[in-house]
Amino acid sequence: MRAHEAGALHGDIGVRGPTWLRAPADVNALVPQLWPRNVRRGEHGALTVAGRDVRELAAEFGTPAYVLDEEDLRSRCRDFRAAFSGDDVYYAGKAFICRAVVKMIAEEGLHLDVCSGGELAVALAAGFPPERIGFHGNNKSLRELSRALDAGVGRIIVDSDQEVDRLTALARERSVRPRVLLRVTVGVEAHTHEFIATAHDDQKFGFSLAGGAAAAAALRILDEDVLELRGLHSHIGSQIFDTSGFEVSARRVLGLQAQIRDARGVQLPELDLGGGFGIAYTTQDDPAAPQDLAKRMHKIVDDECNALALAVPHLSIEPGRAIVGPAVFTLYEVGTVKDVEGLRTYVSVDGGMSDNIRTALYDASYSATLASRASRVTPVLARVVGKHCESGDIVVKDEFLPADVQPGDLVAVPGTGAYCRSMASNYNHVPRPPVVAVRDGQARVIVRRETEDDLLALDVG
Repeated sequence: MRAHEAGALHGDIGVRGPTWLRAPADVNALVPQLWPRNVRRGEHGALTVAGRDVRELAAEFGTPAYVLDEEDLRSRCRDFRAAFSGDDVYYAGKAFICRAVVKMIAEEGLHLDVCSGGELAVALAAGFPPERIGFHGNNKSLRELSRALDAGVGRIIVDSDQEVDRLTALARERSVRPRVLLRVTVGVEAHTHEFIATAHDDQKFGFSLAGGAAAAAALRILDEDVLELRGLHSHIGSQIFDTSGFEVSARRVLGLQAQIRDARGVQLPELDLGGGFGIAYTTQDDPAAPQDLAKRMHKIVDDECNALALAVPHLSIEPGRAIVGPAVFTLYEVGTVKDVEGLRTYVSVDGGMSDNIRTALYDASYSATLASRASRVTPVLARVVGKHCESGDIVVKDEFLPADVQPGDLVAVPGTGAYCRSMASNYNHVPRPPVVAVRDGQARVIVRRETEDDLLALDVG
């Protein structure tokens, strides 16, 4: 990889590869898919978000910190809601959930998908309407199912015969009729990392379509007539750009809908095609806009229902990453810089795999930029690494950063809203960073920074 073209200003936010451009006044004019919509280059080249300078944010809230552009998140909610008008859009809370975000989701008119008792607790504590909550999970406990029933959640996605048994018994005890969807494993090999592909046959989620388990479970639920089977659910994976997988999934699930109709004379009224819509982590990624996704997915469903003489079911989807992922960047401070002659420069920051495990876990790629100033110095190939005692503690594998990057500089990594704070750990007893929401020039902490006292409070030995 070659260096920056001679004479150009290094200010391109997140641009990677051999072709470099002069930084625009508006970062989104260059690579709008990488950064929150209200991020700009401000005075002396420092980033601003919704009118706040990141240097001010670092001074006030410390680093590392997850910085959320609140209006960006809200606008993405509105984009999905408008594109899928008439459908139900469930925000997938597993991407990132806290009470403040739950309230934003509620205010923007979305539904909410949770997949654990803890996520359900956050949703209820935030006052989210329980009838707009869906409850996922491959191993829900009796306690979790009981809480979901008692709270009146709108639907439960059942995942196994044992769960059907548990839920049926609990429903009979309470004389209630919970609405359920049946999660179907459709045998689709999604074009994504194997750890986040969820629709191939050899994995833990759902009822197998090919083996007949899905059909048997659906007919059993209908025959027992305790649970209200509303429809079928399919989720093929995460970080997916190619809609062909959704096409195959919809065709197979609707084929099962027709099979159920023919066997019992019942046409299930709902269909959930899950989420997993990809976002841009680097300029190599080209995510589809919500309106394009909606157009393609509706055509897939309409065409297949036509062919099967099925009434078009009520559609729901579950974007999580696509809403919160691009709305957040992580702000770090540089601690040390090491130039490994002939290879690369290692830029160590004050966070790492404890606040973003995805690079180590999924070999994920990210972008980065010098955030506290501009530089006219020729950039060099760098690797942004963390402070943990692991050689795999890498935040950004390959990025061009200016050769004069130095301790005390701020570096920002975009696209960290999904599965970073939610998968964060205390590895090496490093406290987890705060989440700082910024809107209209005002910043507030919505998840506070952990302290050493927090860590010690759990240590009761």
